[in-house]
Amino acid sequence: MKKFQFLMDYRVNILKALADPARLQIIDFLKDGEKCVCEIIPMLGKAQSTTSKHLDILYDAGILDRRFEGKKTLYRIKNPEIFRLLEVLDKLILDRFSSFVKAVEVLKTKG
Repeated sequence: MKKFQFLMDYRVNILKALADPARLQIIDFLKDGEKCVCEIIPMLGKAQSTTSKHLDILYDAGILDRRFEGKKTLYRIKNPEIFRLLEVLDKLILDRFSSFVKAVEVLKTKG
């Protein structure tokens, strides 16, 4: 199992980076392309320091890439495969909700 620890650590790092609503908002906001921090801060509605921490976590996890243009810092999605991962997650959520709906329907017919 130790040979897989490296892989597990990376998986955990990525999943932890995704496990925050603000960071998911940032990813969604960058779906259409590169954005300046000056655009991300007002969209997120958080302090500059808080936004920067979220961006650093996503960058360190390998989800975002950044470049500097003068005084501007621009962020973009490093690998668009992240959106496929989120689509799979959405499907899992939808499947779970579908099960709840079916259970409610069964309960209604019993009452």
